Amino acid sequence: MATQSAANTAYGPDGLDLLRRGLEPEEVVEKLTEADEEREIRQVGIVDSNGNTSAFTGSECIEYAGHRSEENFTCQGNILVSEDTISSMVQKFRETKNSPLSERLVAALRAADEAGGDKRGKQSAALLVVEKEGGYGGFNDRKIDLRVDDNPEPIKKLRNLLALHQLYFGQPSDDDLVELEEGVIKNIQHLMGELGYYSGPVNGNYDEKTSGAFLEYCRTENFEEKLRDDGKLDYRIVEFMEDQVEKSSC
Repeated sequence: MATQSAANTAYGPDGLDLLRRGLEPEEVVEKLTEADEEREIRQVGIVDSNGNTSAFTGSECIEYAGHRSEENFTCQGNILVSEDTISSMVQKFRETKNSPLSERLVAALRAADEAGGDKRGKQSAALLVVEKEGGYGGFNDRKIDLRVDDNPEPIKKLRNLLALHQLYFGQPSDDDLVELEEGVIKNIQHLMGELGYYSGPVNGNYDEKTSGAFLEYCRTENFEEKLRDDGKLDYRIVEFMEDQVEKSSC
């Protein structure tokens, strides 16, 4: 559920309750708006657990206002420069169907911005991705929850925040993983020495002193979610260490 344009926040819990009762998204939109005397200044969009969608844009929403709803997604906007904002967002979301959802959403926002965006200008952007037990340590469902409240280039800032989030919490691709072999271990030992975590020999042995220092480093830098027990390493951690060393030497 998403509501905006003089938002009626009761649409959220009320709409979810109707979905749980088995109503289709179109039926939910009808019930919510029929009961709302100020529906013509509202917007609402719904995607149910089966990918069925529906949306509503009131006739008194500030132009340009509109929506596009297709299977698995719905897109709404108001006070926009033109309809191109929404159509560009939809097109980019379709084109990036093989990318992770978070990247698709930010790419769609960027496309909308480049097409004109909000006629008042730029200020804020946000990204929320929910997955069962997808949050930190599996303790909640908020897999990604990022927001930029006040920035001259909010979507660019949001992209940067997403890149950091993926660095710390994203699952590595096969290309990111390397074996903990001698050359990699020597590099880690050298880098940890430069960063003050390790004072032993640079010999390529992943011994207790090396593994202990690396564990301390990962915990300090919040990389504990990326630690593995299969003899492999997300090499992005090493690249992060290299960047730290380079910056410290400048």
